[in-house]
Amino acid sequence: MYSIGKFAEKLGVTIQTLRNWDKEGKLSPIKLDSGHRRYTEEHLLKALNMIRKPLLRKTLIYARVSSNKQKNELKHQLENLKQFCIAKGYVIDEIFSDIGSALNYNRPEFQKMWDLILSNQVERIIIAYKDRFARFGYDFFETMCKRFNIEIVIMNKAEEKTYEQEMIEDLMTIVHVFSARLYGSRSYKQKKLINVVKEVIKEDVQEER
Repeated sequence: MYSIGKFAEKLGVTIQTLRNWDKEGKLSPIKLDSGHRRYTEEHLLKALNMIRKPLLRKTLIYARVSSNKQKNELKHQLENLKQFCIAKGYVIDEIFSDIGSALNYNRPEFQKMWDLILSNQVERIIIAYKDRFARFGYDFFETMCKRFNIEIVIMNKAEEKTYEQEMIEDLMTIVHVFSARLYGSRSYKQKKLINVVKEVIKEDVQEER
């Protein structure tokens, strides 16, 4: 057990602070018959939690494009996010960006960002569009962020029309993966299914034009 003097020294507070905590009922020591106060390890843990500085959580921005051909678009996306943060009064602590499919959740910077999220170091994440974060399963990631009291701020609420080609590529990836599992990667049925999907997409695009 600690005497009041040793306990104050260990915590880096004054003896008077400990007496005040006792009077306020915040931290009551064991009182011996002699009138002396004694503090235990349990008191120490409680006191450390009382004086521990609150964890400063970060504001992050995350940007993504699907291919190296879109590097200029990535720069443009990041610049827009920075300007958005300035307008909103957000101080950017860290910037993360990836070049890769929205279907790939093993993106290097995406994973680094999640390391911070899971260690409770993030207050908010700023993204340009929902699909920059994840094409499918966004609701799952959003729920996970809510569990850690993290706000996801979406700069543009409307769906982005310029990423139509990327969506088509993602769809074709899904069709290719599942058809390969159903029919085998070299089967006639798989090739036929992929060609049918391609034709439907082509017709749909032509109709929109």
